Amino acid sequence: MDWAINNLSQILFILGLALLAIEIAVLGFSTFVLFFVGVAALLSGVLIFIGAIPETLLSASLSVAVITALAAILLWKPLKNMQNKVDTKKAKGDLVGHRFVVDAAVSPTENPTYRYSGIDWKLVSTELIPAGSKVEVTEADVGVFHIDKVVN
Repeated sequence: MDWAINNLSQILFILGLALLAIEIAVLGFSTFVLFFVGVAALLSGVLIFIGAIPETLLSASLSVAVITALAAILLWKPLKNMQNKVDTKKAKGDLVGHRFVVDAAVSPTENPTYRYSGIDWKLVSTELIPAGSKVEVTEADVGVFHIDKVVN
């Protein structure tokens, strides 16, 4: 136990880094609890190291608790707003832009399949595309190609 008391600042610093790593790497910054406690442990370790607070378990625990509460109060809203900023634009995959000639007519009511890369893709279009037309994939969902007719 004497070893832990004599190295309290280093233990708090390592604990803080470990909690931050778990929050960011494992939990993907989805909860902020470990983040707040990790920051508080880091700051408490620094405060003990520079001698701003005594090197006792009671003062370290109190320091971590107070800094955790302050960090939560000050950072909750900005972090929540940062987390809510989500890009709604769909990612463009490698299949988008693929061009081919359809063997059968495609329309909102007719959805033939097209075999590509070993997969049978259901073809979907909002307009009538006659058989033999050159088309381009505009969007690719699971097992579905959304296509438009290519105008030369």
